[in-house]
This record gives sequence, structure tokens and C-alpha cells, in this order.
Amino acid sequence: MTLASPHPPSNRRERHSAERRERLFRTALDLFAREGFEQTTVEDITNAADLGKGTFFNYFPSKEHILLAFAEMQLGKLQAAFDEMRQSNTPVPVFLRSLGARMTQEPMRNPAIMRLLLQAFLANRNLRGPMLELQKRVTAIHTELMRIGQEHGEIRNDLPPEILAHAFRQMIFGTLLFWTLHGDDTLLSRMEQAFELLWTGFAPRRTPPSDAAAA
Repeated sequence: MTLASPHPPSNRRERHSAERRERLFRTALDLFAREGFEQTTVEDITNAADLGKGTFFNYFPSKEHILLAFAEMQLGKLQAAFDEMRQSNTPVPVFLRSLGARMTQEPMRNPAIMRLLLQAFLANRNLRGPMLELQKRVTAIHTELMRIGQEHGEIRNDLPPEILAHAFRQMIFGTLLFWTLHGDDTLLSRMEQAFELLWTGFAPRRTPPSDAAAA
């Protein structure tokens, strides 16, 4: 997944601009992972990308915005997957089981970046506000997902979709947090195992038979 917009560049100038932004983005992520976020300067990024220092600020207001771009990229993948689910009428349980493979490709490629994102989400003043706003958008998608599952009888309907979405987010956040301590290739399996356990709580409730029916 790249930072390209949903609409491909229409001319050579736009293509070159998109390529430069992608190069800066990927170079910055690589340096953050190897050298550390605080230790990496904008000049380090532009030198490694073989671009002028001023070019960086044509695309990103600060190096913190690289991390925001990473989070936006993940949100874009989630939105695209959700839109596909609605168009194809894929059952919500099937979609949720397939979501792990889609959403873990980039984190597994950049475990150090996931650590930086989690740290920034908790501590960086410049990033915390924008990250909270981004998380609201993620939660809105998850809430709508739960609501659709409830309407189709695929998810329990005795709890508000917001509560179910919150539990789903907690599962994802907690799994990511513990995985970043290792940074190995187990993220997908960890997500799948966590979801299988979570699904026992998400599955539709079976109404016990009444005394009359039992008789």
C-alpha cells in the first residue's frame, strides 16, 4: 500500500510529485526504524532520499506528520476493505476474519514504526490530538460494522454497537502493544487467536427455551 490518492495522477508532474512524496515517506520510515524517531532529522531524510531539504516541507509540515501519514494509510486500507465488504455483501464474521491479513501487512513490515506510533499516541503532544481524531474515524467504521452485523443477525444485538466496537478496538490495540515487544512474524496469528476468543463474546446470543416450550 502506498500513499497514492484513490485517483491516479493524471499527468507526469503529478506522478513525479507522488513519487517524491512516497520516497520521502518510505525513507523516513526506514530511518525512524533504524536510527530512532528523535535521532532522525529532516535533513537526514532528504539526504537519504536524495532530495533537497526544502522538498520535504512541500509534502509534510514536520517529521511527526510522517507517522500521521502512516496511520492515515492504515485507515485508508480499513475504509477500502469496509467499502468492498458493503458492495459484495460479505457477512461481517467472514470480513472480520479476513481483516487481520489486510491490516497486518504494513505493521509486520515496520514493527519499530508501530512502537513509535503507540508511543506518540500516548506521549507526543504534537501528535496526540491528531491521532485521537484519527482514532475517532476508525471507531466510526468499526461501529458501523457492528451495526450492520447486528442488522443481519450475525452479531449479538443486546449491546450497543459502540460498546462492541470499543471492545474490538481494545483487542487490536492490546494485541499490537504486546506484539511490538517482540516484533516478529507472529502478528497475524496473534490477531487471529485474539479474534477467535473475542468472537465467543460477539456471536449472537441464543435465547434459552421458555418453560412452556421445554415442557
